[in-house]
Amino acid sequence: MSLSVAYNTARSSLQASQSQMAIVSRNTAGASDPGYSRKIGALVTTGGVARVTVIRASDRALLNKMLETTSDAAMQKSLLEGLQKLSRTIGDPELDESPAARIGALKNSLQQYANAPDDNVLARGFVKAASDLATSLNQATAEINAVRKEAQVQITESVSRINEILAKFKMANDEVMSGSALGRDVSDALDTRDYLIAQLSEEIGITVVPRADNDIALYTDSGVPLFDRLPRTVKYDASVGLEPGKPGGAILIDDVPVTGEQSPMPLSSGSLVGLVKVRDEAAVGYQRQLDELARGLISAFAEVDKTGGGKPDLVGIFTYADAPGIPATAEGLAGQIRVNDAVDPSQGGKFERIRDGGINGDPAYSYGDGTASFSTRLYQLVDAMEADRGFDPDLGLGSKMTLQDFASSSAGWVEAKRQDASQQVAYRETLLAQASEALSNATDVNMDDETALMLQLEKSYSASAKLISVINQMLQTLLNAVG
Repeated sequence: MSLSVAYNTARSSLQASQSQMAIVSRNTAGASDPGYSRKIGALVTTGGVARVTVIRASDRALLNKMLETTSDAAMQKSLLEGLQKLSRTIGDPELDESPAARIGALKNSLQQYANAPDDNVLARGFVKAASDLATSLNQATAEINAVRKEAQVQITESVSRINEILAKFKMANDEVMSGSALGRDVSDALDTRDYLIAQLSEEIGITVVPRADNDIALYTDSGVPLFDRLPRTVKYDASVGLEPGKPGGAILIDDVPVTGEQSPMPLSSGSLVGLVKVRDEAAVGYQRQLDELARGLISAFAEVDKTGGGKPDLVGIFTYADAPGIPATAEGLAGQIRVNDAVDPSQGGKFERIRDGGINGDPAYSYGDGTASFSTRLYQLVDAMEADRGFDPDLGLGSKMTLQDFASSSAGWVEAKRQDASQQVAYRETLLAQASEALSNATDVNMDDETALMLQLEKSYSASAKLISVINQMLQTLLNAVG
């Protein structure tokens, strides 16, 4: 080997080692960055010239799995948070503040009052138990409305975040495409693009489709285009009001609904889906159950025409906004139900009307015989509370049961959904941890490996430098000999 060839070889080795050491330093600096993927300095020869090309560690299959599990976990977490808020309406079982516990307390106080119908203290206790029950239904309705409004705000924030991420994604994707076309190192831009995709998957389920020229298109998990060279506009009209028992406004992508019953291609994962499920399914379903319970209470305590004249039934101890008629539907009743002022002395009423009837002021609805010991009506009310009655079977709790059983089933419905969501969150987070670990093993920086590689490169660098030094000495000796 001639001295010139040896010199060029040593010089190339020195430059390659220098470039690879720079890449190792770059990996070391990015080791703690969650969006950084390991860079590899690959030595390639082009046109007889060796150079180092930066290769980015990546695994598309593991990345897709991580995105899928991220979206699923985010959806279940949003749903669980909403159900935990709804379960507050049930309260601590030991405090007996749930609607089911209040109904039990109401029945006990009514039983005691029926045993001593001339005792106003017992009558007052019954009115208080009835007021507590109505208040618990009112408060549960307020809590449900608050949960739905909070979900509405979170949906607005999520949609805004999606649009922001898509705007950033366009810049990163453009940089990758232009850099690739010009042969630049685009590994950092690829990191940024993948990091944005990961962030996006928390909000909405996505499918990543690689295309020519290092381009990427994004679709929702239902197949609706989300990014195709340009970001698609995701819209949500938060000004659409939340009506009791009805779903809220839909989320639109390019004016196509992706949530709600009208959606041809509904989303199936991401925190947006979890929030919509809380707002339109869990909260609405629970509200309908409470409304049905309020309808049952009003019907159980209603007064009937005792003259046989065929007059319609009228509200009794429990009333609502459109009284005195018995409500045809249950919608909104849990938020309106209250104790009739006619049986509450603090509101100008009389306890005797509980016992004797005539709460609506019409003698045709009178039950009493004029004596203070009359208790038939009170025992009728006790029987009404213990009797099975019909409920809407579409609510998923059964079609016939007592008021207390219905209230208990409703509380159990919420708890069952909360527990199921909690189990799903634990399961999805386990899958996410496994997917993240697998992706991390494939793409993240291992400091032990980087340290070992740096030592090897330093030795190679030193050897190349030593070789150049020796060649220099040999050339100097040669020049001294000839000259």
